[in-house]
Amino acid sequence: MKTPNPTRRLTIPEDGLVLEPGRLYLGRTREYTKTDRFVPMLEGRSSTGRLGLFIHVTAGFGDVGFAGYWTLEIFCVQPIRIYPGVQICQIYYHDILGDYTPYHSGKYQNNTGIQPSLLYRDFE
Repeated sequence: MKTPNPTRRLTIPEDGLVLEPGRLYLGRTREYTKTDRFVPMLEGRSSTGRLGLFIHVTAGFGDVGFAGYWTLEIFCVQPIRIYPGVQICQIYYHDILGDYTPYHSGKYQNNTGIQPSLLYRDFE
């Protein structure tokens, strides 16, 4: 965690890509989201969960003020073929009560692609 994590880019072909169990895959939403007044939350669809495909391991909540694409932490419990453009998650928003400070800076803010872990920056 003190060094950059190596990643390899995969493109999902039209005829699909088989995900193997026991591996973590990073994906990205097609949608760019931005909010300054709500807490965003990402959840997998029950239809994909019932196939053994999980789209976020830990990072279900976003920050108030986050702007960017969501990086998905994709994991499966059995081999599964995925296809480009299939809706596998949903984003919904919670109201905020009281004072808050929007998140307008940070290592994942305004990203344009899949973001591997940038935890190593915390040690610099």
